[in-house]
Amino acid sequence: EPCSALDPVATLRIEELIGELKERYTIVIVTHNMQQAARVADTTAFMLDGELIEHGPTAQIFTKPRDERTERYVTGKFG
Repeated sequence: EPCSALDPVATLRIEELIGELKERYTIVIVTHNMQQAARVADTTAFMLDGELIEHGPTAQIFTKPRDERTERYVTGKFG
């Protein structure tokens, strides 16, 4: 959770830095913050009980997930 204990202004700064760094580096972020994942990720993976359920472009995962479990999680129906 890269920004779990930070205020919104500090979180924005971290997210801007991630945006700059991802142009040159691969960055892996593990988070439960769906809004942050949607803002900063190019690709998203959803794991459940240690199993990779789905991965793909972030926009697709959040708007048209292929797996019902992913859809339920990103819409807040469980988790």
